[in-house]
Amino acid sequence: MDPNLTDDSRRRFVKGAMWMISASTLGTGVMLSASASNAPELSQYQPVFFTQDEWRFILAACDRLIPADDNGPGALQTNVPVFIDLQMQGDFGQAKDWYMKGPFFENLPAEYGYQSPLTPAQTYQKGIGATNAYCQQHLGQQFADLTHQQQEQVLTQLQEDKLPLSGVSGKQFFDFLLQNTKEGYFADPIHGGNKDMAAWKMIGFPGARASYLEWVDLHNVPYPMGPVSINGDRG
Repeated sequence: MDPNLTDDSRRRFVKGAMWMISASTLGTGVMLSASASNAPELSQYQPVFFTQDEWRFILAACDRLIPADDNGPGALQTNVPVFIDLQMQGDFGQAKDWYMKGPFFENLPAEYGYQSPLTPAQTYQKGIGATNAYCQQHLGQQFADLTHQQQEQVLTQLQEDKLPLSGVSGKQFFDFLLQNTKEGYFADPIHGGNKDMAAWKMIGFPGARASYLEWVDLHNVPYPMGPVSINGDRG
């Protein structure tokens, strides 16, 4: 949540994040959409996990984490909130293959593993509820009703672990939110996000094309063909 983030630095950020996210690790245990070309309009989508208040928070937060600009579409234009909603119902959201027994300790290095009794889905629910309560008490409105500047300030406080929340780590909540927003932006559309492969088109990523060898060693050369999704849809 760097207020000095420029258009060029945003583009470098999203390019760097792309290579850190493997689509093969996403979408475990969730129902996949039949076709990338049949992605729902975000305004018509009915969340399967989040309540309406929680959904409003997700929409507003995703819009601040990856806003649309002259470089390309933002999280809302690419259905990132849909991806997150579906993840909450799957193995990731329910921590089905995670070790979830205590004891749990704070401030341990990442190699010690996840340190919370809350599943990601529970972290989202408690994090949204506690953040909305904080915003209502201190700013007079829920998070989704704040100005963009106020929303960014609240997200920065979460990121820096400076927001006192009850029953949940604000930083852990923000880390999940940022991680899943980036995943939803760059994952194959079959998982619910990256609508119309718009994020791939923005950075020139070919997607799941089977023949790409002749382009591997061509650097700084625009790729002339659009991306292809896992199920064969073409961008």
